Amino acid sequence: MSRDSGLDGEAAQSLMRVLGSGASKKRASSTGEEAEVHNTDMDPDLSGTGAFDASDGQVPLPSWDELVREHADRVYRLAYRLSGNAHDAEDLTQETFIRVFRSLSSYQPGTFEGWLHRITTNLFLDMVRRRSRIRMEALPEDYERVPSGGPDPEQIYHDSRLDPHLQRALDGLAPDYRAAVVLCDIEGLSYEEIAATLGVKLGTVRSRIHRGRQALRENLRQMGVLGTQGLAPTSV
Repeated sequence: MSRDSGLDGEAAQSLMRVLGSGASKKRASSTGEEAEVHNTDMDPDLSGTGAFDASDGQVPLPSWDELVREHADRVYRLAYRLSGNAHDAEDLTQETFIRVFRSLSSYQPGTFEGWLHRITTNLFLDMVRRRSRIRMEALPEDYERVPSGGPDPEQIYHDSRLDPHLQRALDGLAPDYRAAVVLCDIEGLSYEEIAATLGVKLGTVRSRIHRGRQALRENLRQMGVLGTQGLAPTSV
C-alpha cells in the first residue's frame, strides 16, 4: 500500500495512543452519554457511523476506537492530498480526531463523513494561514525567494490512484483553490457539499473550482505532463 493511501501501522498506533482508548466496550450516544453495547443484527451495508446517521440517532454511535478505525484512513488520504506531505497529513489527522472527540457529544445525525471533510479541510486552511503569518513575520526585509533544488522527498509517497505529478501540481495551488479542487475532483463532493464544508456561497465554490482547475492545468503544462497518458486535460 502506498504511504498516502492510508496510515501505516506505526502511525495508526501512535494516533490511537494520542487520542485515547478504552472505549471499545461502550458506545457513545448522540448526547455524549455512554451506553452499554447491545448485540444487534445489523445489515452489513449499514454499519458504523452510516448506521447511526441512517437511524436518525436511534442507533448509538460506534465506540471511539471503532470511529478511529473506520475513518482514520479516509481522513489521512484527504489530509495528504491537501497538505502534500506525510508529516502534515499525520498531524492534520490527529488534530481532526481530537476535534471530533471534543465535539462528538454535539454531533447530530447527518453525514458523518461530510463532518470529517469539513473539520479536516478547515484545519488545513487554518494551518496554512497560520504558517503564512509566521513566515511573513520572520522574513528579513531583503529576503529573496530561492527556487527549490528539487522536489520534497516526502512527495514520493503518493496515492496509487493519484499521479505524483498531479499531487505536485495540486501543491502549487493557492490553499482555497486546492481545497475546492480536491474536494470536488478527487473526493467527489457536490458543489453544495463543498459549500457546506468550506462555509462559503455556491458561487464562490464554482469560482474557486474553475480558477483552481485553470491553475492546475497550467502547473501540469509547465511540468510537461498535461495530456500524457493518465493525465488527459479532461481528467482535471
